[in-house]
Amino acid sequence: MKSSALSIGDAAARFDLPTHVLRHWEDVALLHPDRDAAGRRLFSDDDLVRIGVIVRSKAAGMSLDQIGILLDEQAPERHRVLEAHLEDLARRMADMERSRRMTEHALRCRSHDITTCPRFRAIMDEVVAGTGRWRDAEPAADAVLPVDGRSSTEPAREGRGAASGG
Repeated sequence: MKSSALSIGDAAARFDLPTHVLRHWEDVALLHPDRDAAGRRLFSDDDLVRIGVIVRSKAAGMSLDQIGILLDEQAPERHRVLEAHLEDLARRMADMERSRRMTEHALRCRSHDITTCPRFRAIMDEVVAGTGRWRDAEPAADAVLPVDGRSSTEPAREGRGAASGG
């Protein structure tokens, strides 16, 4: 599959990358393009596939060291690196889910300032007091407060302050 022979500029343009990125990846031994008689890099189809793997892996949060192991067919730790990356992805996805739930709540919350939202304050009070951890402080996904932010046992607020509750 050595048919392309693209210049560094053309190869970089295919992936919307600056050329210095491809040079860096070559410097850290992720890429090994051929050279023409004048010493200019020539990127083959195989090189382009490798660039695609690097770009996709970077987008997935892998480090260049991890990607190097992924691309090294002789690396015995390949599965360990992939398993660790899957664990990292699971943590990041859980963080994103918490962020999505917080954003959805903020969208429905009557508190225009999230720091005055009773639900957010309940989470932060534990963190601020040192009795809870940030990642563990959020209520379970199925713990949904009404739009007005009051639990069924919390009394309704009267007057102007009622619209500012979370």
